[in-house]
Amino acid sequence: MRRRPASLALFLAAGLAGAAGAAETGVIVAHGIKTFGELDMPADFQHLRYVNPDAPKGGEMSIWAFGGFDSMHPYSVKGRGGALSTIFFESLLEGTADEVGAAYCLLCTTLEYPEDRSFVVFNLRDDVAFSDGTPLTADDVLFSYEILLGKGLTDFRTVLSQQVAGATVEGPHRIRFDFKPGAPTRDLPATVGGLPVFSRASYAARGVEFDDSTLVPLTGSGPYVLDRMDVGKTLVYRRNPAYWGWDHPMMRGRSNFDTIRVEYYADYDAAFEGFKAGSYHFRSEARAALWATGYDFPAVGRGHVRKVALPDGNIATGQSFVFNLRRESFRDIRVRQAIGLMFNFEWSNETLFNGLYARIHSFWENSPLAADGPPGEDERAILAPLVAEGLLPEAILTEPAVMAPASGARQLDRGNLRRAGALLDEAGWTVGSDGLRRNSAGQTLRVEFLSDSPSFDRIINPYVDNLRNLGVDAVQTRVDSAQQEFRERNYEFDVVTHNYPMSYIPGAGLKQYFGGETADVSVFNLPGLKDPAVDRLIEVVLAADSPEALAPAVRALDRVLRSLHIWVPQWYKNVHTVAYYDMYEHPDPLPPFSLGQIDFWWWSAEKEAALRAAGAIR
Repeated sequence: MRRRPASLALFLAAGLAGAAGAAETGVIVAHGIKTFGELDMPADFQHLRYVNPDAPKGGEMSIWAFGGFDSMHPYSVKGRGGALSTIFFESLLEGTADEVGAAYCLLCTTLEYPEDRSFVVFNLRDDVAFSDGTPLTADDVLFSYEILLGKGLTDFRTVLSQQVAGATVEGPHRIRFDFKPGAPTRDLPATVGGLPVFSRASYAARGVEFDDSTLVPLTGSGPYVLDRMDVGKTLVYRRNPAYWGWDHPMMRGRSNFDTIRVEYYADYDAAFEGFKAGSYHFRSEARAALWATGYDFPAVGRGHVRKVALPDGNIATGQSFVFNLRRESFRDIRVRQAIGLMFNFEWSNETLFNGLYARIHSFWENSPLAADGPPGEDERAILAPLVAEGLLPEAILTEPAVMAPASGARQLDRGNLRRAGALLDEAGWTVGSDGLRRNSAGQTLRVEFLSDSPSFDRIINPYVDNLRNLGVDAVQTRVDSAQQEFRERNYEFDVVTHNYPMSYIPGAGLKQYFGGETADVSVFNLPGLKDPAVDRLIEVVLAADSPEALAPAVRALDRVLRSLHIWVPQWYKNVHTVAYYDMYEHPDPLPPFSLGQIDFWWWSAEKEAALRAAGAIR
């Protein structure tokens, strides 16, 4: 029997006692933590502000995924993890979709930390159970931290080893993390509080090393368990009726579907046809041409399928072509600039995307953190010492932030062609008798675009044509999803499409994407960026102790990253373009930072019955 009322009372009482605890001991005791300022929700909040706490439970959410999978272990570089395979796991703290920089207790009742955040103590709930029914204790939290530190993804290991001194179990439901002296501690309580928690006993019993690929998932405490799989084709997750947290304030109105089904497709066109046929029922549309012209099938006309654009307040994903700076030819910034000049976004947007996208210019596009124009005094104060040390050029202090180059209405922009040619001539890549650019050693300037997406052919092929007009030996190589993942993880590529999902309060993740220490180990730092100025600016961002200090630090970092031309930025839109069979409902308005179709949408039995009666779904 779960002791819900007593534990909930403990949760609320401990949170309400926070101010007194802080006054008496100098240690803050709270129901959550925020990077800057006070938490928006009080200790006695009943549910998240954007959910429907009375949302009905039931039905199925079905979506699609590209390619295939051969593993259900998302924390290993081996194998291709199944879609949503982190769904089994929870963490001590959890953020929300409407508050920047906040994390609230989920597996804990309270956390304790001093003003300088040099350590944090988590007091765990005593009623949390893993999906196999065994209790979750502080020892499981310690095990999870230690195994991620020792055998997890290199990104976990890098961040944890540099910033966390260690963890100590102080009781069955109490664990302390100490942070290394000199480490920027602003985000560290939330960082360790956000680590997934695994069952130590279940891991020991299964006999598979943590860093191996496996189709047997680790045991977690989350609201869903694995129901069934058809390897590489279908995944079904089932809501656990015995889940410990259904009455938790963080969980009310969430995880509403009885099952979540993921159907895999080998290409985009087949996936769209599957949606039209009703093989799955919710689709986030990423192809602008389909959004503009493809949704004229009967189910839409009859109102059985809804096609809607919903607001998206997230920072743009930073989708871009990225260079592998480990390649000798791409280490010259002039080569990267020249290749970037030959991607014609304007032609692509009008010809291929029906004008639905905007160009990405910044790593923080669609946010006030994007660098704009010449740097202001606050940015110059951050950049000037790096200029004085010779780590940045003088021009960074006066010139406008680098913008993605504009092109004309024709696929091949002759002006950009001339500018790119001059850059390559200057870099020593001159045109030979065969029309190809070669260096002094006679090597051609070869650029291979590696892609596993047939839908990108229509984008990459014109880009390749433009580059070949420049004399670049450009090709596209299409591989399957497993090969793509293998080659990316082993850095065996020239150019790939990559995302840079930045946040409003950037933290240790900056080191994963841009830090020199992760350049040869990270699955996120695909370009292999090693730049001492960037490393220094990351530390400035991490040390910012107020929003007023953070904003210019991020803009300065953005400005420098853009000046390095490690990417050819692609495009974004500030709405979610979604289509779904009209049996799903959602809160109105949605929170700004999440579409939440799996998290807090719900199913209508009456609407599904009407669709079945009309023959719209099987």
